Amino acid sequence: MADIIDDKLAIRELVENWAVWRDARLWDRFRTVWHVDGRMMATWFQGTFEEFIRVNDESWARGVRILHFLGGSSVDVAAERAIAQTKMTISQRAPVDGVMCDVVCTGRFYDFFERRAGRWGLVLRQPIYEKDRLDAVDPSAKLVLDHALLGRFPEGYRHLAYLQSKIGYKVKPDMPGIDGPELDALYACGARWLRGEAL
Repeated sequence: MADIIDDKLAIRELVENWAVWRDARLWDRFRTVWHVDGRMMATWFQGTFEEFIRVNDESWARGVRILHFLGGSSVDVAAERAIAQTKMTISQRAPVDGVMCDVVCTGRFYDFFERRAGRWGLVLRQPIYEKDRLDAVDPSAKLVLDHALLGRFPEGYRHLAYLQSKIGYKVKPDMPGIDGPELDALYACGARWLRGEAL
């Protein structure tokens, strides 16, 4: 039991380090969270963690600001594998049709961890997007959304996708939400991972 608790604490620390070091752009430290083949999934990006670092720096230079906040976490450990689920919010500020807006998306990080050579590391991060909202920073500003564009995206990250598409990102339209086949498929993949199967 003590070993399992130590494993869960080590994984939770990696989850927390991801959020702090990513948002602070401390990339040398951020790299230590991952295994070398680690992959990151997001609405606006899917690829290796090294590519994720590169596109974050490029986005930062263009003024893109995305921040993360973490809540409670649940970790399932099976020998050298683990799945961590952590409540989170993603917040982003950007202009939408000339109006500066904040979007906040609530969901979970669903993380695939593995212990290799005695070290836990992140192999895959797949966010689950549960609900979101978009607000003008100035409450007196008038913001009119394009409902045809808004309706192209899933409910769980509709407004986040809307804002991101407005600033030029191609947003993945089939990420897991609060329910549905994408979420079911992710849970099934997590169960296979804990049984020792390949991703």
